[in-house]
Amino acid sequence: MLLLVLGFVCVALGTLGIVVPGLPTTGFFILAASCFSRSSPRFERWVLELPGIGPMVADHRAGLGMPRRAKVAACSMIVLFVALSAVLALDGVARWVVVALGVVGVLYVALRVPTREVVLAERARDATDGA
Repeated sequence: MLLLVLGFVCVALGTLGIVVPGLPTTGFFILAASCFSRSSPRFERWVLELPGIGPMVADHRAGLGMPRRAKVAACSMIVLFVALSAVLALDGVARWVVVALGVVGVLYVALRVPTREVVLAERARDATDGA
């Protein structure tokens, strides 16, 4: 029951992320699908069939990561909103905490999240090498 509720909380946050700049969308839907996979196969299937979001969740599960364009957009949004927060809204320690978290976020997305096109090219190369 807890995983089902957590799944719907993640869906709500992900949906909110569609209209609130800087709030991640896909990450919450990935978490929702994970929660639903253990609590409700019906709702897991629903998330995976959502237009736009479902294919990204499926790509993540398949180890494909993010399309290059989405990685650039995500990193750009992190930089933009961290800069706006640091310059316009925050001061003191809070400013530096937000900047540090932004740097970590950009580095994580850029270096740790696989790039879909690279993964597909590597898989194609491996398939032709093995043939």
